[in-house]
Amino acid sequence: MNPTIITRPGPTEEEWPEEHRRVLLVAAHPDDPEFSSGGTVAKWVRAGIEVVFVVATSGDKGTADKEMTNEALSQKREDEQRAAAARLGVKTVEFLRFPDGELLPDLKLRGAITRMIRTYKPYAVMTHDPLTLFYNNEFVNHPDHRAVGQATVDAIYPTARDPLQFPEQTQEGLEPHKVKEIFIFGTEQPNVILDIEETIDDKIEALRKHVSQVGTSDELAERVKTRSAQVAEPHGLRYAEAFRRVVMRM
Repeated sequence: MNPTIITRPGPTEEEWPEEHRRVLLVAAHPDDPEFSSGGTVAKWVRAGIEVVFVVATSGDKGTADKEMTNEALSQKREDEQRAAAARLGVKTVEFLRFPDGELLPDLKLRGAITRMIRTYKPYAVMTHDPLTLFYNNEFVNHPDHRAVGQATVDAIYPTARDPLQFPEQTQEGLEPHKVKEIFIFGTEQPNVILDIEETIDDKIEALRKHVSQVGTSDELAERVKTRSAQVAEPHGLRYAEAFRRVVMRM
């Protein structure tokens, strides 16, 4: 089955109802939102869709600098993520502050993500593919990515939906919520291709904010464009991002 090609501003072939124009992107580390979905997020924000980032860790171990402390790196990477999000038009970034490299798809992580879903009540959620272990037989998918993907899918169904799951949240006033669509990034099974030609520069400039990770390399733009072109070219596009879209039957 050939993937659906989406070129219009909205996230699907049909415009979402006004009351549903919010997306929650749940990622493991700062810079994951931009590398995975920066062009799509910028495009959706331009179309009037609110996007909220939820980042499970603060990336406190993502450095080769042996003199760096976890606390200093956490602060730096949170600041970078906020700046990158703002460059895409994203106004809200939530940090769950789990330890970097130690994520597990357990009830603690699922409960924290469930809280975010019930707080923001998104129409759609974007997250990592929990099934991808190897990317193109070239490198290994980070275990934090897989853990966040699994915990997020489990939070969407059935946890956030059912009032007796984490009842302390409903007692606080966080009502159960049904997510209507899931967009899985980093997948080996894409069924949707998003045209990001008009926002590829937004993606690149947002990534440049993650100085601790990408430095000031002039090669960044070329690398991002090459990867985006590889996704796009088989579908007659110039630059694109790929997702596995799941439309929930509820």
